Amino acid sequence: MWRMVVAVKDWMFANKWLLLRRASQITITVLFLLGPWYGIWLIKGNMASGLILDTVPLADPFIALQSLAAGHIPVRIALVGLAIIILFYVIVGGRVYCSWVCPINLVTDAADWLRRRMDITTQWHFLKRSTRWWMLVTAIVMSAITGTIAWEFVNPITMLNRGLLYGMGVAWVLVLVIFLFDLFITRRGWCGYLCPVGVFYGFLGRVSIVRVCAKKRHLCDDCGDCFVICPEPHVITPALDRSGRGVGPVVLSGDCTNCGRCIDVCHADVFAVSTRFHNALPQITQERAQQVVDIHVGSENTIA
Repeated sequence: MWRMVVAVKDWMFANKWLLLRRASQITITVLFLLGPWYGIWLIKGNMASGLILDTVPLADPFIALQSLAAGHIPVRIALVGLAIIILFYVIVGGRVYCSWVCPINLVTDAADWLRRRMDITTQWHFLKRSTRWWMLVTAIVMSAITGTIAWEFVNPITMLNRGLLYGMGVAWVLVLVIFLFDLFITRRGWCGYLCPVGVFYGFLGRVSIVRVCAKKRHLCDDCGDCFVICPEPHVITPALDRSGRGVGPVVLSGDCTNCGRCIDVCHADVFAVSTRFHNALPQITQERAQQVVDIHVGSENTIA
């Protein structure tokens, strides 16, 4: 996979979006740690709720939903922070949080990389993507029953943040379990089948504006590299459809994390960052559709 794309693009461009994501994830994590570590309070709080430069509030909508279920009405500043976050993710894509912000993504990406290197193919088929929704519902119900933000007691993101501040302890165990689960049990098992945070942001991502687009899908040679690298490969299939069935090239699924890895690994430059408004069928696709119709009609005439 990599030899071809590196030969065409060179190593830097073959990993451009990956490097940008790593820079984003590490920078955001460090910004939250600068205050407790060095007294530089650029951001106060954590990824559940924060305050930028003592001015701009941020509030995680999934946390806010649990808070409401627990019977706590958010104060005005929390509502402002909630609106900012929702607007941001509606524009750039809900699950951008998973690939560009969440520090656990570094763990799951590492497991997926090692899984490919070791050629591990184990997959627990009883796990379904709908399990994430059940996890989300369970978190909300438990919040209502206990009067607490229940998910925060087991949230690996929060536990990792606490661990970096006060010593890892149990957090190391949870991170290791997620790594081993993704490595030996199911590919992308945590993010793809269990994490309620991801599915919640995926819900926001259904209407997001910024999208990955297979704008040059007519150049696709079906090498399959994008499916191998994509954390949610099922989102790619419709965008690459060249059958002439009227499917546009934009990846519209809320499951897409806008990670950009399909852009990195495609030696034919099929993919690019675009918007949901550029989903018109390219001329080449319309011409191909007519060819399919002509072939079909010709086959019927031959049979007749």
